[in-house]
Amino acid sequence: MALVLPSGPMKSEKIALPLTLKDPVYVESDTVSSGDPEPSGHVYYMVRKGDTLSKIFESLRVPQATLYKLLEADVNVLALDTILPGHKLEFQFDDQERLVRFTFKSGMTYKVDFTRGKKDDFEFAEHIEKGEMRTEIFAGIVKGNLPLSMKKSGTSLAEAYSVTGVLKTRMNFRRDLRAGDKFQVVLSRQYVDGKYTGSSKIEGFRYLGKRREVQIFSFDGNFFDEKGHSLEKAFQRIPLKKRYRISSNFNPRRRHPVTRAIRPHNGTDFATPMRTPVVAAGDGVVSRVIRHRYAGLYIEIQHGRKYRTRYLHLNKAYVKKGQKVSRGQKIALTGNSGRSTGPHLHYEFHINKRPVNAMKAPIPEVKTIARKHRNKFKQRVKTLSVQMEKVSEQQFENAQRDAASS
Repeated sequence: MALVLPSGPMKSEKIALPLTLKDPVYVESDTVSSGDPEPSGHVYYMVRKGDTLSKIFESLRVPQATLYKLLEADVNVLALDTILPGHKLEFQFDDQERLVRFTFKSGMTYKVDFTRGKKDDFEFAEHIEKGEMRTEIFAGIVKGNLPLSMKKSGTSLAEAYSVTGVLKTRMNFRRDLRAGDKFQVVLSRQYVDGKYTGSSKIEGFRYLGKRREVQIFSFDGNFFDEKGHSLEKAFQRIPLKKRYRISSNFNPRRRHPVTRAIRPHNGTDFATPMRTPVVAAGDGVVSRVIRHRYAGLYIEIQHGRKYRTRYLHLNKAYVKKGQKVSRGQKIALTGNSGRSTGPHLHYEFHINKRPVNAMKAPIPEVKTIARKHRNKFKQRVKTLSVQMEKVSEQQFENAQRDAASS
């Protein structure tokens, strides 16, 4: 059986459906009324505005204790902290009406499966679809601001803002931009089953302006000018003003000190006195300030599209969601909130949505290309330059005509 959640004020009911659905229908719906029977089989639900996990689980008669077990498992990925309209949820129940499998899907490329174990705890498995990367080249003429001009050339606004975020260390947009300036951008875009996922990487960019010309190239995950000088500000390895003892290292198979369960430890723990200042590891934008049942008060900072950092078990936060922060800026005080054995900072560093060992990972710290990589970098610059040179004058003429007619 599958529970189908109806739209509108009508009473919900169970409808017989095949247990195997090749293309599940995710229903956007009001919550199930309290008089409805508990679900069995599968439920597919699409999150809409105003939904919370608590409301959705309550509507399906899933015990609060089960939700807490899921959140306990999710503390390692924190995928369920912020559910948004369009996210997809899958529930699978056994014959005893127990939730045995729960899946969270975000977009076309990311999902997390939670599976009930023998002791009623949930284990998780994170899946990121790699898809196919295709190189695409765009060219345009500046009319108005650069992001909107890039969007008119065919990029998304998100891609345009990613470019300007890198360019800001080399250009003053108020002073250097002029109407009629030309630009070229090389992007690697991700496709799954022939559909663009919205995920992309900047490979190269060239700005041909009246006041100045700028070129940027990606190499080994970072951005450089044509001479190999870094365009990005470096991260600091430790987000504290001085070094403290590491009480627990990054470990994919650590035994949890409270539950004793074998779970990934996706960060580095620093034993600190209570209310020790915590600083941002790099420039970025605060994407979360949340109080979690197990992670405690925590902050997440997005550093461009590739990097993000997390700071858990805090006592106090000094920043808000959406706020821009600079490397070294005080953002919080360490604490003992959530499931914790004592005052400390749990610090995570993620690259392309995956946690890495912040103490050893190759994070941006260098200012120039290392000597041993210079020949490889020069070859990459040559390849990207040739790709951009292929943009014909006809394309610029078309862009000029479009700019004049709009």
